[in-house]
Amino acid sequence: MVENLFDLSGSLAVVVGGTSGIGHAIALGLARAGADVVATSRRPDEVERTAAEITALNRRTLVKPADVRDRNSLQTLHDDVRTSLGQINILVNCAGITQRVPTLECAEEDWSRIVETNLTGTLRACQIFGQSMVAQRNGRIINIASLGTFVAFYEVAAYCASKAAVGSLTKSLAVELAPHGVCVNAIAPGIVPTAMNGDLLHRTARGNELQMRTPMKRFAHPDELIGAAIFLASEAASYVTGHILAVDGGYLASGVNQ
Repeated sequence: MVENLFDLSGSLAVVVGGTSGIGHAIALGLARAGADVVATSRRPDEVERTAAEITALNRRTLVKPADVRDRNSLQTLHDDVRTSLGQINILVNCAGITQRVPTLECAEEDWSRIVETNLTGTLRACQIFGQSMVAQRNGRIINIASLGTFVAFYEVAAYCASKAAVGSLTKSLAVELAPHGVCVNAIAPGIVPTAMNGDLLHRTARGNELQMRTPMKRFAHPDELIGAAIFLASEAASYVTGHILAVDGGYLASGVNQ
């Protein structure tokens, strides 16, 4: 039935990096669409707060902090969610960090830290949760890419390189997992002010330029990513895989704006 295409009732989602910014908005959005949701991050207080918000929506959840830099942490998250709540249908990978620094001056340890979180952390979660999805022959993996997946941003080369790789990883996994009933896609958000990037955007020349280059002439709100996540998690996207869905106010389509 068409009216049920976007209904996530009966689904169980895990949102890694789901307690702040875009991840938090998506976690609550999936819950409002009917899914039980476990939102996790490294910060126990934020995990508890988000779990309370999900419970208030009459959805099942767990309070389970996890760190994408620690495979055992993610494996324990996976195992505890499966034991307590059942089959996991949806994985959303939102954990990410950035740092602004001239590329020629970027320390290797900073480069490695960003790639470790944004790319390798995403890989770890995809491997751990993807194995269960393959076994059950059903699943949706949604990675968070970036405009930096497609274009360069000044003095954030490590972030852009990691997100370009997340786009490539998404496509590779989509090809490998498609025969097993698992769809793997990504969302590339436009410019969304969050705690991570707010200092780079608010009342700065960089922020002004980004708004100028965006045809809608404004930044996005985290809630504007919810619809894309629900679509990719739902039966409406049953034949969609290997796609990177830009939700960017027209940024990537834009050449000259004036």
